[in-house]
Amino acid sequence: MFAVIKTGGKQYKVAKDDEITIEKLTAEPGEAVRFDEVLMLGKGEGDITVGQPLITDAAVQGEVLDQIRGEKVYTFHKRRRKHSSKRLKGHRQSLTVVKITEILASGASAPAKKAKKAEPKPEEAPAVEGAKPSNLLDAAQGEADDLTKISGVGPGLSKKLNDNGVFHFWQIAEWGPSEVAFMDDQLSFKGRIDRDNWIEQAKGLAEEAKND
Repeated sequence: MFAVIKTGGKQYKVAKDDEITIEKLTAEPGEAVRFDEVLMLGKGEGDITVGQPLITDAAVQGEVLDQIRGEKVYTFHKRRRKHSSKRLKGHRQSLTVVKITEILASGASAPAKKAKKAEPKPEEAPAVEGAKPSNLLDAAQGEADDLTKISGVGPGLSKKLNDNGVFHFWQIAEWGPSEVAFMDDQLSFKGRIDRDNWIEQAKGLAEEAKND
């Protein structure tokens, strides 16, 4: 089952357990959120409901995973007047990562289910200082691995990894905490590598590739 929702002026097609990155929501990681602007629901081929413009009593429920910053976008302003001026400004958009937990075709008027908040840790672990991985490459060694086989890596993220010198599962499998911290910052998805367990996934995929 899928739904098309509207939030932050944009539309997103989602299904249960999907993770989406949207315009910033005022919510802490672990909190439940609900999207009441449901434009379309689909239960299978040919079984699609389209709202006019919204579907009454439908909603999509999710859980906030993280609050992140997007890639820096630069804008350049130049004025061609008597007193001409030039100005370059950079901006990083605040974004929220949400995991879809439930699609409600009806009954959305009932109170939203509360997601369990993450319990505070007794002691906060010191932040790991990032270090550039020593195994980054200028080009793939032979044929590049299909990095989208790693859960949580789509075509866009795979291209970012390639642009940063990552082409093979064995490279990711060799990273330690400091390399993970560095790459998290490069990819603008802080915590995603650990959250989706990329290292263990990469180890298994690298072993499979070796045996092929």
